Formats: sequence, structure tokens, C-alpha cells
Amino acid sequence: MDDLPISPTEPRGSPSPGKEQQAAGVGILLQIMMLVLSFVLGHVLRRKKFYYLPEASASLLIGLIVGGLANISDTETSIRAWFNFHEEFFFLFLLPPIIFQSGFSLSPKPFFSNFGAIVTFAIVGTFIASTVTGILVYLGGLIYLMYRLPFLECMMFGALISATDPVTVLSIFQELGSDMNLYALVFGESVLNDAMAISLYRTISLIKSHVPSEQNFFMVIVKFLETFVGSMSSGVGVGFTAALLFKYAGLDIDNLLNLECCLFVLFPYFSYMLAEGLGLSGIVSILFTGIVMKHYTFSNLSENSQRFVSAFFHLISSLAETFVFIYMGFDIAMEQHSWSHVGFIFFSILFIIVARAANVFSCAYMVNLIRPAHRQIPLKHQKALWYSGLRGAMAFALALQSVHDLPEGHGQTIFTATTAIVVLTVLLIGGSTGTMLEALQVVGDGHDGPIAESFEVNNGYISPPYDEEESSGNRLKMRLKEFHKNTATFRALDKNYLTPFFTTQTGDDEEQEDFGKFRVDNIYLVKK
Repeated sequence: MDDLPISPTEPRGSPSPGKEQQAAGVGILLQIMMLVLSFVLGHVLRRKKFYYLPEASASLLIGLIVGGLANISDTETSIRAWFNFHEEFFFLFLLPPIIFQSGFSLSPKPFFSNFGAIVTFAIVGTFIASTVTGILVYLGGLIYLMYRLPFLECMMFGALISATDPVTVLSIFQELGSDMNLYALVFGESVLNDAMAISLYRTISLIKSHVPSEQNFFMVIVKFLETFVGSMSSGVGVGFTAALLFKYAGLDIDNLLNLECCLFVLFPYFSYMLAEGLGLSGIVSILFTGIVMKHYTFSNLSENSQRFVSAFFHLISSLAETFVFIYMGFDIAMEQHSWSHVGFIFFSILFIIVARAANVFSCAYMVNLIRPAHRQIPLKHQKALWYSGLRGAMAFALALQSVHDLPEGHGQTIFTATTAIVVLTVLLIGGSTGTMLEALQVVGDGHDGPIAESFEVNNGYISPPYDEEESSGNRLKMRLKEFHKNTATFRALDKNYLTPFFTTQTGDDEEQEDFGKFRVDNIYLVKK
């Protein structure tokens, strides 16, 4: 009589539950050891002021080294499985706290007073970079410079590789002290850029699967606007709901501290999962939930709860960011790569450099057209923005997803190229950022004096005067005046209606608190 498996879920030859538990313990132990090593090494590098190997680069290197050793050694498959980069784990568990902390730690005054420029760089600029990269890659394939991909797949590659991750750059900005205007632009762009890139990638992927080719471009625009606006509305709605709950539920008393903190921590994940369940973008949703909850909900908490949630989200986002780079480095070393198309990798790197330049310099030109002379973005800041366009975990996760989305090995080619770009930008550009900032002379003038001096109470952030030519055209000046009127109107609406309605503060109280807490709560608790 033939031997039969003991149960349908446990076929013959599979490891026993005890073995699986042991392998899980070893895998998790190794991950914890790498996290500890990464934090200690990062601390030593900061104390020594060694900016050629930032924390993110060090974490990536640790993952690469350990992954390489595991790959050449006789490590058990069950242990290796704990280090495989799963995009579902990344998007559902690691990314939400990072994105929420990005929105939660935004300083309202420098961010919203530069909001027009930030949106231009993050949305218009990302669209330009994605389009330019996709078209150049497609043309490169047509003239046999590189491996040829279909047009929509080139556009998907352009969308995923346009996701920047300047964690390394921002940490060095904080260490060296950069100009506040430049810091706000880089940080603001990075916050919105990820949301834009993933929405664009998923939209093109969806269109590729379901829509005839003649309707592609129009449907990409419509579907993207539907996804982005719907996700933003979902996030803002959840944030306002949380504000009203904490205002009227009477939770800000000592014996309900635990309940208050638990509810506050759950709302971001509720926002993320709600958007994902509706077929929208959870990243966009949780980002705007973070912005709204910091501006309105946070002030409705008791003082003890405020301290706890600020420290808690900073803690888990720091852990998640460090783990992502280790996780990514380990998986890069362990994955199978398609190195047969070296030309695709080489020309892709050249094309994204060109696309990043088209993004930054064209958007800066548009912003400077409608800004007065004393608020122009100087050329040295534009160069710093161009140089700070590192690729990181978001591009890597989307590229890994493309392996499943694209047929005939196309996804594997894109994944290999993205892996090479991520490693090169994080290690080379990240390590040379300090030298670049010093060469451009944009360090040492951002955190030394009182931050509030960089702001004007009525008009928001005013950058230092620059010797730039004044923009021409009465029509542009009229548009600028209209923009300032709209901005002032929104500030008045927020101060006179939204803040009193959603919080226990008046507009004047909230404004004074922003100035008092700006440096402690927002500058040094942003991305590490």
C-alpha cells in the first residue's frame, strides 16, 4: 500500500513545526542583531562626523554583506525565507509608519508657505521625470542602445524609478544645518513624491491590463486624478473624524491615557486600510491623515499623550526605515538577477540623471516665474535638489512587484536595473552629499538662529533675499497676487473656523504653539 501524507497541509518531506519555529527564531535573531549593529554603527559615524557613510548606506551595506555570506554559505532555506523581501509586508507594515511620520512631523509654516513649489516639484516634476525616463528608455530600445521594452512597460519603469528616497540627504542636512528653504523643498518633495510615484505606477499597470491602447493616455490621467483626489479626501476625512472624536469624547484625562493613545495609534492604520479597501492609494491617504492629525487632532490630546504619540511614531518610523534598508540589502544579495542586459542598466542611469534635471530645473523655472525676486529659488538650491534624488525602498518594492506584473522576463530586467540604481545612488550619492552641500555653500545657515525669525506671521516663510532677476509680465504678477490672496484666505479660514471647530484651541493659541514647538517637535523628529 502506497505511503500517504499525514495530512493535506503537511506533505511528506516538509519540515516539522518544531524545525520551522527554530528557523523563525534564528531568522528573527539575525534581523535583531543587524538592527542593533546598524544603530550602533550609525551612532558612531555621527559622533565621528563621518558623512561618507550615512546611516542608510551603512544599513544597506550590512544587509548586502550578511546576505552575500548567507548566499555562499550552506544556510538553511527555511532561515533564508525570513529575509526574502515581500512587497506585501513592505507596503502593509513597514511603509505606513514611515509615511505617517513624514506627514505627522511636517512643520506647517515652512511646508504650507512653500506648498505651491513643493506640489510643483512632487507632482508636476515627478510626472515630468517619469515621462522623460519612460520615453528615453523606449527610444533607446528602438535604436538598439539597450534592451527593448513595450511603451507602457517603459512608462511603468519611468514611474517606479522616479520615486526618490532622500533619507540619507535629509539626515546630513540636519547634521550640517542646511538652509530652511532648501530643507523644506527637499523634505516636502520626498513626502509627496512617493505617493505620486506609486499612484502613477499602479494607474499605468491597471490601464495596461484593462484598457485598449488608443485610450491609454487619457485614461491614465483620469484614473490617476480619481485615485489621488479620492485617497487625499479619504485621509483628510479620517483625520477630521479623529479630531472631532478626541475633542468631544473627553479622553484627555489621566486615567484614560492608555485608551487615548491606543485610539490615536489606530487611526492612521484605519486610514491606510480604508483607502486600500476602496481601491485607492493607502500611501496618499495616510500621508494626509498624518498632516491633518498633527494640525488638528494632536492638540486635543492630553500633554502626556502628546509626548507619548510623538515619541512612539518617531520610534517605529526609525525602526522601520533602518529595517527597510537592511531588508533591502539582504534581499538584493539573495535574489536572482538578470545581468545579461548591462546596456539597459547603464543607459537607464544616464536617462534618470537627465530626467531628474528636467524635473528640477523646469519646475524651478516655473516656480520662479510666479515668485517675487526675494523668494526665487537660487541655482545652488536647484543643483542640491537635483543631486538629492536618491532611489530607495519605494523604487525597489515597485520593481519587485513588476516581476509579477510584467511577462517574458521584462520585470526581471527592470528589477535588476532598479537594484543597481538603488545601490549606486544610496552608496555613492549618499556618501558624497556632505561634500556637495559644502561645495554649493548651502550648509551652516539653517538651524543656528531662532527658527521663528525665518517666518513672517502674516505671509508665512520668507526665504533670504537672492540676487535674481525679477520675473516679467503683468499677468504673472496678477496671478501671484491672486495666489497670495488665496493663501491668506485659507489661513484665515483655518484660523477663524477650522481650528476652533476641530480643536479645543483658538487660532491665536494654535499659532503661538506652532512657533514654540517648531524646533523641538518638527525639525529634529523628522526622518532620521
